[in-house]
Amino acid sequence: MKRLDLLVNERELELLLKRLEQVGVPGYSVNRHVTGRGGSGTVVSEAMEFSGLGANAHVIVFCDSSLLESLAAELKPVLKTYGGVAYVSDAQPL
Repeated sequence: MKRLDLLVNERELELLLKRLEQVGVPGYSVNRHVTGRGGSGTVVSEAMEFSGLGANAHVIVFCDSSLLESLAAELKPVLKTYGGVAYVSDAQPL
């Protein structure tokens, strides 16, 4: 089983979720209003939401590794166009 962590601007969240559903992921969790500082030094704060820039969202997906190729094909263009990051890791149910 794989875990996919996606950090994207909330403005692109609905588009990203539609892509996940098109690929057939069994489910996902969404944490909105995620703040912090990225590797590039960019700081995302709650104050940005009021400025119209929005905050980030963290989407977590657990799925079979057979979906990774399809997920990459659907998500890479979105991430390239709108920004955001995606990380894949191994996951094992408890």
